[in-house]
Amino acid sequence: MSIAEYPSKLVLPQVATPCPTLLEYLCRRFNKIAPDVWRQRFIDGKVLDEHHHPLEADCLYLPQQTIFYFREIIDEVVIPFQEEVIYRDDHLLVACKPHFLPVTPGGRFVKQCLVYRLRAATGNDNIVPLHRIDRHTAGLVMFSTNPQTRSAYAGLFSKRLIEKTYAAVAYYNGKEQSPHSWRVENRIGRSDPWFLRQIVPGVVNASSTVKLDHVVGDVARFTLYPHTGKTHQLRIHMSSLGFPIVNDRCYPQLLEEQQDDYSKPLQLLAKQLRFTDPITGKQHFFTSERRLFSNLVINLPR
Repeated sequence: MSIAEYPSKLVLPQVATPCPTLLEYLCRRFNKIAPDVWRQRFIDGKVLDEHHHPLEADCLYLPQQTIFYFREIIDEVVIPFQEEVIYRDDHLLVACKPHFLPVTPGGRFVKQCLVYRLRAATGNDNIVPLHRIDRHTAGLVMFSTNPQTRSAYAGLFSKRLIEKTYAAVAYYNGKEQSPHSWRVENRIGRSDPWFLRQIVPGVVNASSTVKLDHVVGDVARFTLYPHTGKTHQLRIHMSSLGFPIVNDRCYPQLLEEQQDDYSKPLQLLAKQLRFTDPITGKQHFFTSERRLFSNLVINLPR
């Protein structure tokens, strides 16, 4: 069994039908975990409040309360791909993540995630991700390695001071498109099931620029510039334009759950990061040498 060394954080949401107790909510939210397992976690002191004090199973459900819990996974699958550290200094670490590896623990993954691997490799338990990319997306992820300067680097993302560039291979309708770039702006909100997102009415909170680079048959390579960082933003924006990303199992339609097929990675790559270092003033430009691959696009020029 894989048991998390560090607790996972969860902010209890406003739900349409509130649960009477915290235990009932956790059983509903993580319905693949047996209720008896959750009860035992409470007994073992593995569900904590915001001050890291153990909670009781019969605690009332309080929306917006922060709790912590320790994940446990039986027979955790090993992801057979390796990350690469491409930059490290006293404050910052930049790694290139392979497809299928999550950035942080989640679902059926505890120790098979990028942050655990980096902590084990460096011996630095202070490594914390400054942003996230999907488990199925490959590419660059930035980490803080120093708690004293973490807020300065986190501010780069909250203030949108980082230029992010992605590469994607998507299905293409074969017709000439004019223009060859699009600005997509809309509002992305939660959907059902909980891990999906959708375009909803309201104030814009998601913005991307999509550029068509090269077409071969019914697929094309695109360069994507996310100006905001909503969950699944690029996947949703590409699908909304009629260009679903190759091997996307969620958009435009959620496909039946199955084991990972390592021969069909999502054709989306976090390719470049550019920003001014808030501590040193240095101009940083990082790029991933990882390539998208698919038997559909082997003839696309790099």
